[in-house]
Parts: sequence; structure tokens; C-alpha cells
Amino acid sequence: MADINVKINGIAVSVPKGTTVLEAAHTAGVDIPTFCYMKEINEIGACRICMVEINEGRGFRMVAACVYPLNFDNTEIRTNSPKVLDSRRKTLELILSTHDRKCLSCVRSGHCELQALCNEMGIEDEKVYEGEKPSYEIDDSAVHMYRDNNKCILCRRCTAVCSKWQGVGVIGANERGFKTNIGSAFEMGLGETSCVACGQCIAVCPVGALSEKDYTEQVFKAIADESKYVIVQTAPAVRAALGEEFGYPIGTNVEGKMAAALRRLGFDDVFDTDWAADLTIMEEATEFVDRFTNGGTLPLITSCSPGWVKYCEHYFPEMTENLSSCKSPHQMLGAVAKTYYAEKIGKKAEDIIVVSVMPCTAKKFEIGRDNENAAGVPDVDYVLTTRELARMIRRAGLKFTSLPDEDFDNPLGLSAGAGDIFGATGGVMEAALRTAYCWLSGNNEEVVEFHEVRGVDGIKRSTVNIKGTEIKVAVASGLANAGELLRRVQSGEEKVDFIEIMGCPGGCVNGGGPPQQPASVRNFEDLRALRAKALYDEDSAKTLRLSHLNKDVQALYDEYLEKPGSHKAHELLHTTYVKRTINK
Repeated sequence: MADINVKINGIAVSVPKGTTVLEAAHTAGVDIPTFCYMKEINEIGACRICMVEINEGRGFRMVAACVYPLNFDNTEIRTNSPKVLDSRRKTLELILSTHDRKCLSCVRSGHCELQALCNEMGIEDEKVYEGEKPSYEIDDSAVHMYRDNNKCILCRRCTAVCSKWQGVGVIGANERGFKTNIGSAFEMGLGETSCVACGQCIAVCPVGALSEKDYTEQVFKAIADESKYVIVQTAPAVRAALGEEFGYPIGTNVEGKMAAALRRLGFDDVFDTDWAADLTIMEEATEFVDRFTNGGTLPLITSCSPGWVKYCEHYFPEMTENLSSCKSPHQMLGAVAKTYYAEKIGKKAEDIIVVSVMPCTAKKFEIGRDNENAAGVPDVDYVLTTRELARMIRRAGLKFTSLPDEDFDNPLGLSAGAGDIFGATGGVMEAALRTAYCWLSGNNEEVVEFHEVRGVDGIKRSTVNIKGTEIKVAVASGLANAGELLRRVQSGEEKVDFIEIMGCPGGCVNGGGPPQQPASVRNFEDLRALRAKALYDEDSAKTLRLSHLNKDVQALYDEYLEKPGSHKAHELLHTTYVKRTINK
């Protein structure tokens, strides 16, 4: 498409014809604020905070920058004229007229997009527009999150991701006009719907209307309880995102400082969920090889993502037979910690508290599932998101950037590079294929990389040839993509042996629990790719890159579980599923 020349606040830029004013301004180094806009997801131009003046040869007029295309040469744009700034102020004042402004106690205070823009625009905390103000009860019916519509600004980002990214659509705009609010059908609480607990709505909310349920106080109390032995574990994606909370560039791996911070918070052991990812591969690869060679139910579908598992139970219940019976890695580590490790340190399972730090809000739901209690008590007691861990670090007064780099504790802290990449879409598949390749080829130490399953595409496909045996694999991330792939499998259009599905687009690195980035970042940076790169870099830098060569995992089998897929391994490391109905 031909380029056209435009001027933005007097800055000359050349952009392809059809480029929006918002994108052109970004090219020129000019930031235009947005609330409702999310690239390719919610391009509705509804909030009007992005209004600018434009002159295409017929005089200046106001347009919404996020959706207005540039089609004429020599167009002039003003993003900071008195008329534009006055419009922006009025819009903010109108939003604030119905907004619950309890900023000091709000979970988003300090990184709220509405608060930040009001500060930039010099909006005072006073009632400019008097009149009726709606009042809503907080919906805390879901296990993993709450919704406070008193803080909602009706941007509709949450409804867009729920419907378009995730294909779930359990929330939408109810009522009309002044009474418009975000909710579920028939005023059901979110916990009564077929919500899959992925938390993508939280991740994109610009204000404090949506947030995970915070368990930091309970964890602080557990640490202070001298009768309890408190273990913490961290998922691979956490180290790739936690640094953003403390000023590091997106995609910085802060594993060493994270381990140091957790130790200083008072946890008795600091373990790595990546170790359990290696353990998961031992069980899952065994399960796949058995099904593939002995005529079992195929395709085998991974079960690491609890949001995906719940989606499958609701929307594809007939395919729960295809799910791997493996627990997710953090549940496996919890089960091992309260059995094998408890015996080693002379503790009772009921005296051990396991805390998981996850990039995932669905893990908060998962820990309460049936058959996630190998020792007769929950495998995992509390799940914290990456954001909750950051709150704990701040509350404890730790200077994160000044902490030394420290290692995880052992024996549940050593991990192969294959375990590290679990946090990125395609990572579980590649880790499993590396081990399956070794087992099927007879070369137990050859590291084969499977680049075709990497990247952020929603659906990826490949055929892997192992000594003449062809294995058809597919990878999907984001539940709308998962649904599309599974419908093709069910119809016979796709012939696949092994499928990896991650509930969130891009995998755990883009889950519901990492640091929230504003629209000005989300719309122009690929958070998924930047965070995933940190994990692949960690993998490539390691000498140990195959899960089945992890000596601490091998020791678990030698001393306790006998072999992958054994009866005892199934008792500790495997689970069951239920067929649910759809309610939305």
C-alpha cells in the first residue's frame, strides 16, 4: 500500500495509507491516550479519550484517533491543542462523576490508567458534575477474582477478550444508557457461569474494577506461624515478568533476585516449579508414548493449563478422555513436597504449607479441585499471582533491585532447560518431544530443538519424524484458538497425535497474573514474545536441557516412585476430570 505524508503536531511522518491516527502518532513518537482501544480486539472508538483534531484539506475537525484511518496526503493532526485538551478533560470529568474514587485503598493505585491520565491532565478530585451515581455490590462469587463495577469505566476491554480471545463470552454489557454495566446473563455472579478463571479480563482492565483475590495476608500469617513449614515455588513465567514491577525492561529474567526476595520474606524452602515441569514431562511423555504405541486415546492433549482444562470440561466435555491425566507442574511439586520431601525432612503433611507463585489466576481455582490432595491434604495451599508477590516484596520493604542473585533450594529446585520453556506457548510440546525423541530414537542424550512449535501464532502445526515414525502435533494458545482446533479435530479435518493447549494467548507469559501493562504498551509491544524470549534464552544457556536427565527427578523415581507411570506415580501425580455444563 502506498505511503502518505502527514504532520502530527508539526512532525512530518510517512505512513502506509489506511494507518490509523493512533498508529501514525506512535510512529512520530507522540502518545495519544486510550481506554477502550485494544489492537485487533476492541477497536470501537467508544470512550472518546483519544479525540484529536484533523485537517484533510477541509479545515480542522475532531475524530477518534484509535479508529480513524489516514487516506490523504498532507493531512495535519493536532493531539495537544486547547480544543483537544479541553475535550479530554471533560471526558475524564464525566468518567469520574460515576467512578468510585477510593484510590488510596485501590489495588491499582499507582498504576491505574485512569489515575495516571488524570494526574497528567491536572484533574482535581472534586465533583464537577453532580447528579445520580450508580452503586453496585461487589461480585466475589468466583474463586479467583472479584468484580467491582463501582470502579468500571465501561471500556469493554474485558468483554472483548472474554469473547474474542477466549471464545467464552460469559460477561457483557447489561442494561442501556446510564444504567449500562458489565455483568453476566440474568445477573448471575461470575462464579455461577462457565467462566474458566483465566483472568484475561483482569490483565486488560485499565482500572481497579477487576482483580484477583489477594491471599498475601494469609501467606504472611503462615510464614509467621512457627508450627508450619512453609514452602514456596515459582512458575517459569514469573521470573520473566516480575522485574517489570520494579522497573526492569519487559522480558528481563530476574530469577536470582526473585529467589533472594522469597528467602528474605521468610519462606523455609524456595523451590522451582520448573523442577516439577521436568517431572511432568517424565509422566506425560510416558503417557504419550504408551498411547501412541499401544492404540490409546489420541490425540493426547496436555493438562498443564487449568484454564484450558476447565474450558474443555465445559465446552468440549466429550474430549476430557483425551486430556493427559497428569496434574499440572505446581500441583505435582506440592504432592511431592508433602510426601517424598516431607519424609526426608521429618515433617507431617498437615504441617507443611505450599505456596505457588503463578502467572495464572486459574491456579487459584485448580487447588480446590477434586483429586489434588495426594497426602490427604491439599497439594497446594495458596496461589499468589506475580502481582501479589510484588506486593509482598514491597510490603516487606525489600529493595528488589539491590538484592543479590541467589539459587533455588534443592532437591526440588534443579531444572532442565526443557522445564524453563513451559511458560511459553509450544514449550510443553517441545519439552515433551525432546524426551519422546530420545526414548523413541534410542539416543538418550541428544538435544533436538523443535522451532516449528515456537512463536506466538495462535495455532501451530508440525509433523515430527523420529527414526521413520511420523508424529503429527499441534499447539494452540488462547481458548478461541483451542476451540477452532478441536472442532477441526472432531470433524476429521485435522489428524493429530499430540496437542498442547495453553489457556492464555501466548501461554503463561501472558496469563492473568503477570504485571499489568497499560494500553500504550500493550498496543505496540508484544509482551508474549518479549517474556518468552527470556525463557528460551535460559534454556539455551543451560548444559542440562532434557527433562529425563534431571538427576533430582531421577532420584525421586529411584527412591520413591519406581518408574514413570507406576502405580505410586499415578497416586501422587495424576488426577481426574469432570464433564461440566455450559452456563452463561
